[in-house]
Amino acid sequence: VRNWAQKLGGELWHFGELVTRRTKVKDDTTVTVEDGDALLRNIHENISNMMKQKVEAVRRIMDIAEQAAKAQKEEDIDYNFQFYNAKNLTNSLENSSTEETTKASDIEPQELRYDDSFISTSRLGERYQAMVQPEEIDGYQQDQDQDSPEEVPSKDDIESVETDEVTDGTEKDPQASQTKPKDKSKLPLYRNRHFYNIPVNTNYSAVHVPSNVYERSKEVISGIIWSEELDKTFKNNYKLDPTLSWQYFGSSTGFMRQFPAMIWSQEPIDLFDCRTRSWYIEAASSPKDVVILVDRSGSMTGMRREIARHVVHNILDTLGNNDYVNIFTFSNTTDALVECFDKKLVQANLANVRLLKESMGTFKTEQIANFSLALITAFELLQDVRLSGKGANCNQAIMLVTDGVQDNYKDIFEKYNWGNLPYYMNVRVFTYLIGREVSDVREVKWMACANQGYYVHLSTYAEVREEVLHYIPVMARPMVLNATQKPNPTWSPVYADVTDPKLTNWLWINRERNRQRERFQAYIKLKHMLSPDTIDRKFVHQQKPKQDNYGDTQTYHLMTSVSLPVYDKKPRQERVANLLGVAGTDIPIEYIQRLMMPYRLGVNGYAFIVTNNGYILTHPDLRPVYQGILKPAYNRVDMIEIEVLDDDSEPREFSDEVREFRRRVVFQEKGNATFKIKTHLDDMRRIMTLTRYYYHVGINGTPFSLVIALPHKYGFNRVQHPVENDIHRMRSNDKIKGSLTQFFTGDWTIHPDWHYCRYLDDREDFENPEEEFLHFLRKIEGPGWKWSKECDRKLICKVVADAKITAWFKQDITNSTKEENGAELVRKIGIVVAFMATHSGLTRWQNFPQNIESPEHEPNFRILHNKAIDEIWYRRAVEQHYVDPSNFVYSVPHEIGNTSNILVTVSHAIFREDAGKKAPAAVVGYQFYHSALNTLFTKITNSCGDMPCKRTCGSGEIHCVMLDDNGFVVISDNLQDTGYFFGKIRSDIMSQLVDEGIYKVTRVYDYQGLCPVTYEAASPASRFLTPIVHLSNIMKWALGTVLYLANVGLGIQFESFPDSIMYTDPNSNDHLFDDHDEYDHEHMVHDNDSPTYVIPKTKPEPCDNEMWLYSLVYYTERNISNSGYNKSMIDCSRPFIVQRVTGSNMILLVINDLCRPDARRVAPNPEPEQVDYNISLSCYRAINNDFPRRLYMSCINKNANESEIKLCGIGTNASPTRLVPLCALLLVLRIFL
Repeated sequence: VRNWAQKLGGELWHFGELVTRRTKVKDDTTVTVEDGDALLRNIHENISNMMKQKVEAVRRIMDIAEQAAKAQKEEDIDYNFQFYNAKNLTNSLENSSTEETTKASDIEPQELRYDDSFISTSRLGERYQAMVQPEEIDGYQQDQDQDSPEEVPSKDDIESVETDEVTDGTEKDPQASQTKPKDKSKLPLYRNRHFYNIPVNTNYSAVHVPSNVYERSKEVISGIIWSEELDKTFKNNYKLDPTLSWQYFGSSTGFMRQFPAMIWSQEPIDLFDCRTRSWYIEAASSPKDVVILVDRSGSMTGMRREIARHVVHNILDTLGNNDYVNIFTFSNTTDALVECFDKKLVQANLANVRLLKESMGTFKTEQIANFSLALITAFELLQDVRLSGKGANCNQAIMLVTDGVQDNYKDIFEKYNWGNLPYYMNVRVFTYLIGREVSDVREVKWMACANQGYYVHLSTYAEVREEVLHYIPVMARPMVLNATQKPNPTWSPVYADVTDPKLTNWLWINRERNRQRERFQAYIKLKHMLSPDTIDRKFVHQQKPKQDNYGDTQTYHLMTSVSLPVYDKKPRQERVANLLGVAGTDIPIEYIQRLMMPYRLGVNGYAFIVTNNGYILTHPDLRPVYQGILKPAYNRVDMIEIEVLDDDSEPREFSDEVREFRRRVVFQEKGNATFKIKTHLDDMRRIMTLTRYYYHVGINGTPFSLVIALPHKYGFNRVQHPVENDIHRMRSNDKIKGSLTQFFTGDWTIHPDWHYCRYLDDREDFENPEEEFLHFLRKIEGPGWKWSKECDRKLICKVVADAKITAWFKQDITNSTKEENGAELVRKIGIVVAFMATHSGLTRWQNFPQNIESPEHEPNFRILHNKAIDEIWYRRAVEQHYVDPSNFVYSVPHEIGNTSNILVTVSHAIFREDAGKKAPAAVVGYQFYHSALNTLFTKITNSCGDMPCKRTCGSGEIHCVMLDDNGFVVISDNLQDTGYFFGKIRSDIMSQLVDEGIYKVTRVYDYQGLCPVTYEAASPASRFLTPIVHLSNIMKWALGTVLYLANVGLGIQFESFPDSIMYTDPNSNDHLFDDHDEYDHEHMVHDNDSPTYVIPKTKPEPCDNEMWLYSLVYYTERNISNSGYNKSMIDCSRPFIVQRVTGSNMILLVINDLCRPDARRVAPNPEPEQVDYNISLSCYRAINNDFPRRLYMSCINKNANESEIKLCGIGTNASPTRLVPLCALLLVLRIFL
């Protein structure tokens, strides 16, 4: 066996030496040491300056909005005013191709990386010629030196940009046209790479109006009219700072004006309301503690209960990570809705809010309501939180949801809330009276008015959202009235563009319906062709939970936003404090990541940002998507849940050292720390344990802290090219003839996510990053070039130097090898591609089309493996260097089985050593067909050469397999095992390999897990639908329609009739249990001879997963005797022999097949298994993981002038539209008569 292992290792190493030509990677570079503090300081300066620019842009929007609203006169309001409605907008380009007018929702993420299929360079060249004057293009690079700080534009700069450029409105240049089109339903829209290739018009903004808001009401249309003045400010901001993303103004009436104009996608469903977005909520008012009291007395049934549930859901939607909340239901007793939340307030993050929403359907209505007990419970809880400082430490409010009260409970308010009169009240009271037939309006309204709150009377489901949102301007009154203390800009947590997190359940359910339908159709097709056993195996394989969900493609654009409130400053006779809305702009997370200079962080190094709550804003291990669906709690991932120590602790038992580290980061202290961390790779199938050095500092004026993490051994060492390889010195060198672009020939690419050099305003559109890089390289060689802040001089110089010293790579391997039969050897190995990647992000490769069996199997290396130091094979090769510098790293796709055209990936790290310091310079490697490896494996293991032996791997008595360093099968005499974890095949032997020290097993926790939780559904039996049943269903529908329309008609004004559309909350689980759901009809299929294949109904729930990952233990010659190597088989107690495959990360394992597996030995499972805490995850976190947070938002919660404001509530509109139910009744009678 040792001979086989050595021979396999020798042959493979020889192939690798031949193909990679690793010995040719030689140059005269040196190794320098990166200063961690200096690197942190540079990244911090980049991000801080960028954020200051964005804040200034938002301030300009805020100022103009307040001026425009103040200047508007009553007579200026035109109810027929035409505006660009984003929902109804169409692209007016008559001759545009289909791909030009495609909506943004149709663009795949991989298409965003390379824009070659969408944009015509010549067309966009003309477009940008009109946008930028030629002299501006020529002098573009002379704007600013790279080393100078990024400054906020001066007032003179702003004024110089504000000159009008009036041109012909028929021009197809959206950046040039200023003439207002007459038809506001059409607008020329062009794809813009800066806005994710979405068709936009950068001359105008468009307005989004929520489905439940009537766009022609006085308040809405007047705001739309005056806010059109913001278009000029939007444009000027974009000209001053072309890195700006979406700019917007969200009105307190519901509409949102967004720049640039675009068509608003309403698929799959448009639930967007800017007033429930985190950027609006946190800017509109200071942080708040909220106690919601829900009446559960016997009268709160039917429609009243449903309206109450909807009220609570909408209140919860207006809370954010800086708010605290709890819900109590009351009748004769007062109980916490979620038992584990009793006697406390919990942070209103997505996870806690989700749990509270789902629990709203669990309480029972009974007995008589004891309001005194409920109010006292709420006041005492808020008082405890206020004194202990364990809440928002600012505003406090009680939200009372009931169908009536008998008293005003003045004595309770006097005792708990009026102690500081006439100056202020600690707690505001908001009351929501539910139901049409109510008689206690006066008392309920008094409770709100006497406690600086607001009263709302709700009688229909459809009016809930709009009325609930009235409390936000009330909470904002002290901020509006405060003339001296202005609120700080607020920064949102990470969020996914316009996607509503409440859609998660809805999308999940629809996906399962589709899966069930596809599975049933596939079963019908297969059952006539295959045996039942074969069908069973196919469906069992499909139903396995796949671990590669960890690597889901990002289909969402992650953002953070900065926003400021906009106040009504119009003088009035009566005291008011109106919040006009919120102004803001988005900052894409990917833009922040570019500013982190990843090439300076190096391989296996990274930077991340943490919020004041300890939550992650950006981190390379933040995984917000599961199977293409946004996770329900994707933005409440704590830094302590990602940076997990390498220790033996139980789940969520975080050490004191890492807790203290988290505290220092959250409170923006500057410092450093060192920890040994578990790091997973390859979609959580592989593990590395690295000692990391952390450096951290706060970002002033924001809730954020910046952290960088560098690995031990090589994390601070960088390859430094000699001075003569500076880009300008090379150009002046007489030895180099021609352009520097001569070094960029053959197949090559650069890292698509790194910031090399670019135009701020996207004046040029490039097919791919490589074309853009060459464009700037030619400009650098031209006269008058001066480095700009948007061109990273150091990085570009590194790429050019790397390109120069690796130019030999394009030479044909078969010609450059010393082997006489090089071409035959390449064919024999079955090489498909050879590649090289460098520390500067440059990747070269060479294809071997003669070995590719068919064109459709040709791998697209440029798309699949273009991220250099971020590729898994690069990262693993660098770590393997410290095991044995001559080793190659081998891997195969996960659980690929006996599939044709499998590729084996091989990589090897090249280090530079200088004065005792080593730095990773490059990684070389190749991919070849697994079938060629199988041929070699079979040839060697089926013979013993000159040595006598009784059995070989082909004799049938032994089973031979090669495993990689994480326990996955690379090659086996049973090809079906390829890519599988060996513990799944022989758990007993894997367990024994761990006991003998061949492998080390490490327990890993995934604190970002999502578990499909099965719930009980209706019986799968078919229901016999007789004509009587059909007639009954029709009558139920008709009666329900009449009653519903009657309810709407009697309670809603005619002009707001569009609001009466029934709104279904996609976060509710009620519809999951609908017996009439079409999904249930899939259960009707029965076959007496075959089983029914049904996917259990599930819903996604955040969870913690536990898994055991394996890593090979490496020994030296001195201590190898302590391991299981070089030991013989011992009957069936040790039915195997194991040997290292030299020059690789693999072992050869030979197993006696005559011995039966030992069922008593079971290896820990690498598949994720849910951790059971016996309570919900949110409860466990609230009890055990309540970590400290920093208050960063200004608290403005009282103003003496607020007592002069009289407006404190509204009731249900009382103008009936009685024709509606009458018409509905006539329609039903017509149908049946």
